[in-house]
Amino acid sequence: VQLQACGGGLVQAGGYLRLSCEASGRTFSVYSPGWFRQAPGKEREFLAAISYRDGRRFYADSVKGRFTISRDNAKITSFLEINSLKPEDTAVYYCAASPFAREFDVERRYDYWGQGTLVTVSS
Repeated sequence: VQLQACGGGLVQAGGYLRLSCEASGRTFSVYSPGWFRQAPGKEREFLAAISYRDGRRFYADSVKGRFTISRDNAKITSFLEINSLKPEDTAVYYCAASPFAREFDVERRYDYWGQGTLVTVSS
């Protein structure tokens, strides 16, 4: 599976962004898509994922209510919508694909990673 993330950019605080991650290669429908981010000087952190088995969504506590993960019906593209952007949301955002339906916050569960898309939020 090859993943291509896009949609990042420079946004003012309070704004909205929708990041996309398009998959190609193997059947993406049997993978759980996930999103992570890495802020400058910090470790990469889990944000959200969707179980490929039942479509349940999982979020990090820190982003619940502001971030929404989804995938299209063809299960080729996953999306991460971010509302009420804050300067602390500034980071490189990565999409990933896991063959598992558990432990979504564990990086080693993901076999494939996109190249990352930079989100910069100005105050």
